[in-house]
Amino acid sequence: MSKGIVVIITGTLSLLFSSLMEGYSQDGSEHSARIMFYNVENLFDIFDDTTTDDDEFLPDGIRRWNYTRYSRKINSLYKTILAAGEWSPPAIVAFCEIENRKVLEDLVHGTNLSKYNYSIIHQDSPDPRGIDVCMIYRKNMIDIISFRYLLPPVTGDNLDATRSVLYSRCLFSGDTIHLFVNHWPSRRGGALAGECIRMQIAGMIRVKIDSITSVMNSKARIIIMGDFNATPEDQEIKLITEDYDSGMSMINLSESLAGGTGTYRYRGTWEIIDQVIVSDGLLNCRSGVYSHPGMLRVFKPDFLLRKDPLYPGLSPFSTWTGYRYQGGFSDHLPVILELLVR
Repeated sequence: MSKGIVVIITGTLSLLFSSLMEGYSQDGSEHSARIMFYNVENLFDIFDDTTTDDDEFLPDGIRRWNYTRYSRKINSLYKTILAAGEWSPPAIVAFCEIENRKVLEDLVHGTNLSKYNYSIIHQDSPDPRGIDVCMIYRKNMIDIISFRYLLPPVTGDNLDATRSVLYSRCLFSGDTIHLFVNHWPSRRGGALAGECIRMQIAGMIRVKIDSITSVMNSKARIIIMGDFNATPEDQEIKLITEDYDSGMSMINLSESLAGGTGTYRYRGTWEIIDQVIVSDGLLNCRSGVYSHPGMLRVFKPDFLLRKDPLYPGLSPFSTWTGYRYQGGFSDHLPVILELLVR
């Protein structure tokens, strides 16, 4: 179909064209799926939750968080998700810094995402602020076999106050994908802040990978993604990617993104703290669902960036600068991994 014909398609025919293009990537590959991860920077509703510390995100709180600002945030996220899909929205969108299930329902049912049949996986975490990891998925493309939220054994201070790791077994095009969604403790106060807990979470994930590969050997398709609050060179990330006795290799695709790009900008320097780590079984399988390093990218359209007021260059167009509202999207950029089928 030529570009000229596409331009004149309108109304019902446009919807028909969109439905025919479902499951196709830009290069025409059949049965593709995009998985997106996005730290959405404090997506809170405007209502008080007496079980968490959400007071600053209330209409009378220090941030003056009201319905107008909340609605703008929801619509901004909808715009980002739709743009990230290009042909159609991603099959899976994983999030962190989500307050509760209600904000997800407002996103998938209260915007035009309602056309894409998204379902929600969410569970409240023990985080004192009430921010969680979660995901939405398109039920016409992805089946969920099972999911659970994981926390490492309590062996340190404040471990019960961190975010859970979402582990789900997803079925796409007949193959099982083991997906881990993370939001590790912050380095606020220095790189060593929270390191003990990050190491324990990394160790827990490694044990889980060993359990998976004990059944499937090195053929398991595993994706570990999230905001790790660590760089690819840090020891807690290396704990996941170092050699496994089972022969499984875990490859950090985000290492290939180095060189001036990143997902978060701190004092004028880009950092890659939102990362995607995958198993060798996903990269080198001979048939079925697969990916390769070139299929991971940081999603950075112009509307997600703005000129940094303090340092040369562009930074993510965030909702907040400190406590000052500026109405942007997030202080992080999303990452997108494309899956294809041989």
